[in-house]
Amino acid sequence: MTIFKEKVDEEYVTVSEAKEVLVDIEAERAEDEDRDLRYELARAIEHVNRFAKLDADESRELVEELTELEQIDIPTAVKIADLLPEDRTELRSVFAQERYSLDGDELDDVLDIVAKYA
Repeated sequence: MTIFKEKVDEEYVTVSEAKEVLVDIEAERAEDEDRDLRYELARAIEHVNRFAKLDADESRELVEELTELEQIDIPTAVKIADLLPEDRTELRSVFAQERYSLDGDELDDVLDIVAKYA
């Protein structure tokens, strides 16, 4: 027996985009004095405040630019936008679980795009 509800929709968002949503929720909850932040929500807000490096618009632009490359799909582009790898080794770790890997020139192309935003 499962207690899950039906999945209606799915969308990949970067940490920066999640931060934007959570900041709005935090502000809404702060206005109501009777409503406390649940533990999970407070931890999520703390996480995005610590790890979001770009603003939401920049991170979405980066994801869109990365997906223009034929070998990078949306989930991988979101991971790259969240991590902002600085060298080939860090970037290779993103592709470690994929069924394919990029050669040196392709890695450099990705790193050049990331460098514009980092």
